[in-house]
Amino acid sequence: MPGLNEKYEIIVGLEVHAELSTETKIYCACKNSFGAEVNTQCCEICTGLPGTLPTLNEKVVEYAVRMGLAANCKINNITKQDRKNYFYPDLPKAYQISQYDVPLCQNGWLDFLVDGEERRVGITRIHIEEDAGKLLHGESFSGSLVDFNRCGVPLIEIVSEPDIRSSKEAKAYLETLKQILVYLGVSDGKMQEGSIRCDVNVSVRLKGQEGFNNRVEMKNVNTFSGAARAIDYEAARQSALMEAGETVGQETRRWDDVKGENILLRSKENAMDYRYFPEPDLKTIVVDDSFVSALKEGLPELPNRKTARYMREYGLPAYDAGLLAESMDRAAFFERAAALGLCQPKNISNWLLGDITYFLREKKMELSESAVTPEKLADMVSRLEKGEISGAAAKIVAEALLDSGLSAGEIISEKGLAQVSDRDALESIVDAVLADSEKAVIQYKSGKTNVLGFLVGQCMKRSKGKGNPAVLSGIIAERLK
Repeated sequence: MPGLNEKYEIIVGLEVHAELSTETKIYCACKNSFGAEVNTQCCEICTGLPGTLPTLNEKVVEYAVRMGLAANCKINNITKQDRKNYFYPDLPKAYQISQYDVPLCQNGWLDFLVDGEERRVGITRIHIEEDAGKLLHGESFSGSLVDFNRCGVPLIEIVSEPDIRSSKEAKAYLETLKQILVYLGVSDGKMQEGSIRCDVNVSVRLKGQEGFNNRVEMKNVNTFSGAARAIDYEAARQSALMEAGETVGQETRRWDDVKGENILLRSKENAMDYRYFPEPDLKTIVVDDSFVSALKEGLPELPNRKTARYMREYGLPAYDAGLLAESMDRAAFFERAAALGLCQPKNISNWLLGDITYFLREKKMELSESAVTPEKLADMVSRLEKGEISGAAAKIVAEALLDSGLSAGEIISEKGLAQVSDRDALESIVDAVLADSEKAVIQYKSGKTNVLGFLVGQCMKRSKGKGNPAVLSGIIAERLK
């Protein structure tokens, strides 16, 4: 399908469902965990047997309020829960306990970066609700089976304003949201396990037009890249209909990421279709100001704000700052190393995100499990900046720091990695290499100065990697004048 006609702009709103990482489910004592055998983690409350009564898990309210505070929301002190009525085979009660007109959190916003530029998206509401079960389909049996393990798993639904104007913005917003959820410890963010899912609402309008046209909702998109592809496809489809003089209907469609297209499921429901009414089996939720204040004081610096600070204070590019900030352990390590003032913060970032991360992955080790400390890494980077070791030697030192328990200086001494910068010693190496490289010398003198790199390489080889390449390059250039 052709892309979006440039006469139009995209309007996107996102509804993100995040599973909360509480120990038990939202209304019963069943374990809240992923991957158990089918229908082994459900009870009479999960499965909606007659006569059962739910009891709200207080931790669910705490987690929702934490996320609401992180998204700059107003926290409603008095709220309730509502029944959302619809029939589907994986919903045994034929209703879902959710929140309708008075959510726990509302009227907030979230700042995030797109290509280094800050964007802000309004957050309409964050409310709590229970998950439904899961339909199972397979070739070994006909029809569908139902697994009720997921029934009653606690969710928060985070609903954005229609402030997003591109698939790239949508993806950046979703990634920031996931980072915050994980940072706060309220969700594990494992998309492969369905911990985060989103419904994507898309409409298009002529540039400069006031108001919105009909929107189309695509349900349960389970990857951020898939959400971006779904947005671009649907925007192109709608603009093509409008160009042909047709009306875009308010619909719910299913996104097929494998085929790269969506298909019509039904016309879009309205709130009245769900016959919301207050849940009679659960009490009013009262959230004290003191409770909210205590949670607010306990919030960590969030990754989106940390990213912006790293760019501002340390001069890091947005990409590097974002990678550092997405891991609390890595961010704390970087800040401790940078605070020592031994070397440039950008160089610490380069080593932490580059070789250190590579070696940790190769060793199947977490940063916190390794022997390297911020002090040891900063010391190594400082020695590299001063020319005491070469880049090649620094890689050897960096890997050894992870599991040796030694300092950079001890490793350099033990392995004989100190860089030679003494001119007298290096001049004899240069003279020997030039004597053996007559062809390269002639090429250099005839204007092919790129052979300088080859000659430096030969000197490094002869010095067994210990020669200072900058000093060697200077000596070679002097000799060949």
